[in-house]
Amino acid sequence: MAKKLEEYVTSIPDFPQKGVLFRDITTVIQDPEGFKIAVDGLVESLKGVEFDLILGSESRGFVFGAPVAYALGKGLVLVRKKGKLPRETVFETYDLEYGTATLEMHKDSVKKGQKIVIVDDLVATGGTTEAVIDMVKKLGGEVVKICFVMELAGFEGRKRFGDIPTESLIVYEGK
Repeated sequence: MAKKLEEYVTSIPDFPQKGVLFRDITTVIQDPEGFKIAVDGLVESLKGVEFDLILGSESRGFVFGAPVAYALGKGLVLVRKKGKLPRETVFETYDLEYGTATLEMHKDSVKKGQKIVIVDDLVATGGTTEAVIDMVKKLGGEVVKICFVMELAGFEGRKRFGDIPTESLIVYEGK
């Protein structure tokens, strides 16, 4: 009997602090079967969706976005931490639990009118993805779907995405 994707996720109690149950996705990626289940699930979630590009955020968005883009014959746009891209960029600064972070992507990576799918490993508070959506809008693109491997539903991050269709392969009800 085939394992379910959830069985490849390692749960680590009291990390990074007491009372937190950390969901470690690296065990999904390092197992060939687990990784295949995750990528195939993301590809399946995009059946019937018309779009031009996959967009992945540093760094695990690259890990999952690249094979999905390859499987569907689409290009991959990389969203990086500030200062990592060599050409002119558009950027967005967003709040973290203890400070702020800035993400960038090349200004020429999304063209006006292009339809974009965001692929990432995890959604919790949704701040990173909301920043990415804002950058796509600045460039005249439209996010038509967002796909995650895992979602921590207790943080209610998907509420930040408005009416953009959002799908997660695994949903954990807590934080």
